[in-house]
Amino acid sequence: MIYLLIAFAFALAGGYVGKMKGSSFFIWFVISGCVPFLGLMAALAYRWDSEEPVRPCPRCGRTVKLHDALCTGCGYELEFPGTERSRSSGDAERVPAGLETAQ
Repeated sequence: MIYLLIAFAFALAGGYVGKMKGSSFFIWFVISGCVPFLGLMAALAYRWDSEEPVRPCPRCGRTVKLHDALCTGCGYELEFPGTERSRSSGDAERVPAGLETAQ
């Protein structure tokens, strides 16, 4: 009986911490209730969803997480930032006026 009371207390604490960090209350409630001390420690060590980098969707403007591959609003396929498409041979880099070098 005492174990169930302790497990329930840890489950409530783990669920609250998980919800506070932007995750599911129910998932962290179950995890912390099944494995009381370790579940709460995992919930405390879990990342904050509010600190995830975000970016706007180029099509609909909805704010999505940086790691998302598809926009959750319009379904547009997003490219990972920092990856550039290879330039075709016709595209040359522009050199500012006055900085051209004579060859």
